[in-house]
Amino acid sequence: MARPLEFWFEFASTYSYLAAMRVQDACAARGVPLVWRPFLLGPVFAAQGLTDSPFNLFPAKGAYMWRDLERECARLGLPLRRPSRFPRGSLLAARIACAHADAPWIGAFVRATYAANFAEDRDIDTDDVIASLLGNIGQDPAPILALAATPAAKSALRAQTETARARGIFGAPSFIVGNELFWGHDRMSQAIDWAAGA
Repeated sequence: MARPLEFWFEFASTYSYLAAMRVQDACAARGVPLVWRPFLLGPVFAAQGLTDSPFNLFPAKGAYMWRDLERECARLGLPLRRPSRFPRGSLLAARIACAHADAPWIGAFVRATYAANFAEDRDIDTDDVIASLLGNIGQDPAPILALAATPAAKSALRAQTETARARGIFGAPSFIVGNELFWGHDRMSQAIDWAAGA
């Protein structure tokens, strides 16, 4: 019997975009239960002594990443429009995804948010943009945005980010099956194989 695959992702993460757009269908094809685990990379990087994305701190690494992302998006048939701000704030979207991780619409929301950030260059940390994304997937934005502003929703995301650190996650996307950690979108198939028992 397949084991659950935990998908740990950050909405500002370029490589998480590649994984997020494919992971639900890939898991479904193998009969692997998918668990959505949004978290924030900022505190994880801060614990490593970093004050910004490594792709900004190290220009050669950043230049490589953007070119690599162009190649990977072309290979996978995903649209790409380089965000005018990177990394873009994603606190609101992450709180919503954390609070509604079990909702039947969570996959559609995650994909819509990534598309807004990396294909449309929209500001995903504003109520207006998030409300439009929620409306487009058939959800009433008002109660969802209201919940995201509560102390409980804020605490839940902080706790999930701390859990990510405690479980050894140092970047996104990451996949966990039991106690096995797989890092990077190029390890997604391997993680699904592991979950499926292959």
